[in-house]
Amino acid sequence: MSSTRSSVLSTADARRPLVAAAALTEFARGGYHGTTVADVAREAKISPAYVFKLYSGKEALFIAALEACFEAILVALAEGADAAPDQSAGSTLEAMGDAYAHLISDRTLLMLQVHAQSVADIPEIGAALRSGLGRVTSFAKTRSGGSDAEVQRFIAFGQLCHLIVTTQLDGRPEDWAQLLTHGIRHPD
Repeated sequence: MSSTRSSVLSTADARRPLVAAAALTEFARGGYHGTTVADVAREAKISPAYVFKLYSGKEALFIAALEACFEAILVALAEGADAAPDQSAGSTLEAMGDAYAHLISDRTLLMLQVHAQSVADIPEIGAALRSGLGRVTSFAKTRSGGSDAEVQRFIAFGQLCHLIVTTQLDGRPEDWAQLLTHGIRHPD
């Protein structure tokens, strides 16, 4: 009987990241309020009842998606830092920023973060969002060895990149759009 229980647990453990990935896709597309557990279940190709077996509800599912999002961001930042031409703070932060720009060219991770910001007043989601931002900021500080001001500028620049991508400002002819996008490169 214990081996049956172990296989059920290992199946659930194996499914959790797949369901979190499906949740990331669906919540990025429809947001917290516009996405149902059934939408996530359909994307994951499992029943809604099984989703509820894995996660206590929609909020927990959204948080799992957000945690997966920040994990992907940290992996990209680490790869960017490793590829920096030298290990100075400026070079490392720039390489991390380039890696992040490539990562969000897909928009899925970007849109999940935007949706998370829009529902950050839900206490558990706000806490998960702050935790992810804290992990990214701490990683950037530790890995780059940059000053607090350099890391703050790195995070602020990332938020400006979010704005540019979500509002499709790249290539806009207006002076104000040119001002905001000057010197910022995003992969196509």
